[in-house]
Amino acid sequence: MISVVEALEKVLSLGTRLSSEQVSLRAAAGRVLAEDLRAKRTQPPFSASAMDGYAVQDGDWATGSTLRVIGEAAAGHAFHGAVRPGEAVRIFTGAPLPEGADRVVIQEDVTRTDDLITLGETLDTGRHVRPAGGDFHEGDLFAAPRKLGPADIALLASMNHAVIPVVRKPVVAIMATGDELVAPGEAPNPDQIIASNSYGIAAQLEAAGAETRLLPIARDTRAALRDVFAMAKGADLIVTIGGASVGDHDLVAEVAADLNMDQSFYKIAMRPGKPLMAGNMDGLPMIGLPGNPVSSMVCSTLFIVPLITKMLGLPADAPKTAQATLANDLTPNGPREHYMRAHLAPDGTVRVHDAQDSALMSVLAASNALVVRPIRDPARAKGESVSIITL
Repeated sequence: MISVVEALEKVLSLGTRLSSEQVSLRAAAGRVLAEDLRAKRTQPPFSASAMDGYAVQDGDWATGSTLRVIGEAAAGHAFHGAVRPGEAVRIFTGAPLPEGADRVVIQEDVTRTDDLITLGETLDTGRHVRPAGGDFHEGDLFAAPRKLGPADIALLASMNHAVIPVVRKPVVAIMATGDELVAPGEAPNPDQIIASNSYGIAAQLEAAGAETRLLPIARDTRAALRDVFAMAKGADLIVTIGGASVGDHDLVAEVAADLNMDQSFYKIAMRPGKPLMAGNMDGLPMIGLPGNPVSSMVCSTLFIVPLITKMLGLPADAPKTAQATLANDLTPNGPREHYMRAHLAPDGTVRVHDAQDSALMSVLAASNALVVRPIRDPARAKGESVSIITL
């Protein structure tokens, strides 16, 4: 068995950043920017009013001043003349500041009669002008790689980018194996169960930025496994679920070897998830997850999500850990790292669930954290600090 750290290093070595593609700005949210972009214009492109009021020269900004209104400026409708001493332009938020004007007197500080305004006895001291380039200038850098969030999309739009270069989504072919499995919605026989793992893994990897293809369930024969493996053609990664152990019906490793898989490792010193396999099959990275549903989801969190992250061109590493305070006692840990399902409370305390069987999906669904127990970790008492991974 190898350590979790060694396993992650080997898994990450299987993948490289994928090629890029062009998508519309509207389709770029959540994607990873593949190339540096630069602003195509300055924002704001002109000095603009930040308030509704009157544009005036600094020399006329004094209590009691009376000025003649010579025109109006609104957003999208500039005043094309110039403001001279003794003059003002009615201006609205977002409008270009007229030539010759230095500041905006807010309308609350002004009394208007026909085309004359009188500045009040007390004046707001703000200039209320947004300077040209106050946000960014033409040529300013928007650096890659970066996963694009809503604010990024708005910024790129204001930089006048309509088409965005992004890293292609990794296509992951997911193959559940086993005679005991039927798809959700089907009627299982008394000795069968519903195939749940592949749906959970697909949802998890799609949230990480991948595109997933659920292959048909592969039955426990070499011919069936070969047929379903063939359906993974065109994918960037194949993930198998189940059949990777050493039982008489666990044939995935044997069939993968027949298909020229170069196996990187087989077992990891962790629980849940000891029987995890990884390698390269004719240039296609492959991860063989254990069949127990919790084991497969935990292993996907620790290994496949970081691999997807690397394929998207982002820095890839083990899931980040944090510290939390135990809300219950824990017995000593054994010879494998243990990722214990737990619930993290808003006050920063974490309660490890009593039931840790790797087949209990209800416990995982009730968890929002994993408590990470090192190998041979001693007993832990309520109130001690432990490492956690949030889910």
